Amino acid sequence: MVTIRDVAKESGFSSTTVSIVLNDAPLARYIPPVTKKRIERAAEKLGYRPNQFARSLRSKRSHTVGVMVFDMTDPYCTLVLRGIENTLYQASYLPILTDVHNERSRFERYLEMLLDRRIEGLVVLANWLFLDINVLADLEKSSIPTALIACELKGDAMSSVIVDNEIGGYAALEHLHSLGHRKIAFIRGPKTLADSSPRWRGIRNCAKARDLELDPRLVVDLPESRDPHSSFEAGEKLTQELLKEKRQFTALLAFDDMTAFGAIRALGNAGRRVPEHCSVIGFDDVAPSALYTPALTTVRQPMEAMGAAAVGIVLEGIKSVLEKREVAAQHRKMEPKLVVRDSTQSLL
Repeated sequence: MVTIRDVAKESGFSSTTVSIVLNDAPLARYIPPVTKKRIERAAEKLGYRPNQFARSLRSKRSHTVGVMVFDMTDPYCTLVLRGIENTLYQASYLPILTDVHNERSRFERYLEMLLDRRIEGLVVLANWLFLDINVLADLEKSSIPTALIACELKGDAMSSVIVDNEIGGYAALEHLHSLGHRKIAFIRGPKTLADSSPRWRGIRNCAKARDLELDPRLVVDLPESRDPHSSFEAGEKLTQELLKEKRQFTALLAFDDMTAFGAIRALGNAGRRVPEHCSVIGFDDVAPSALYTPALTTVRQPMEAMGAAAVGIVLEGIKSVLEKREVAAQHRKMEPKLVVRDSTQSLL
């Protein structure tokens, strides 16, 4: 590894002078341009790179942001992480990514390790497990700029970025209603999941506005699970149960895309083609949705934009800390968008 001393020897100047020039210290303005040029040329020739760790110790800046994900295998994560990474890259910050594996003990340990490495900010991609009050307390104690994605907390402790689930639920049912569907089955989200209640509220608001009666016998709930893929199996099983009960429905509105995929399999196994015999709509627009057969109509969460927005909030918080000024927590709701593909069809 090339050191300051090596550059000093090559350029013919003292280590102190070389250090001042290469670190662009305040005293560098007193050093003649010709001297600076010789030192910079020598550094380039030797391939000198500054020791970022030593530099961060001097400046008390690490230019790193911790990124905590509760389960990397969740297909929801991919685009959110892309938005996080791209925005940090453009701001010259290095992300330190950790996968908590849905374990509270791992969350606590990783948070401790990130703080030990002097991260300047933190972005957390949450799920239902994040409702654990002790996990929240651990984060609040960190007192560094933090933004949560997919989990909204009331108050001034931490910022959040979520999708407007109520608008999304409304758009999903309105689409099916516009196609002439009146007998609609619903697979709702787990009752403890923060997204479930506002999404269902949007559905009920749309039903009320369209004078559509929701049949409670066609409404089922996903069970809680730490496995992000479990909604596929649950969607298949719950759809099988609806079919066994001989309840008639021409469309099914699933809580998310994975649930919709499971529902489509169950319908296919029962000899009901999608969308000819039953239209199906999901929520999220995860990567396989466009590639599935049939391609899935869904409500798209702006996942990449949500990741970028969370980073923007954290960077603003870091700037406030450096400038020694207070900054209030921000709570942003991003608008979803209906994406119509092949899994829904008109009855009219």
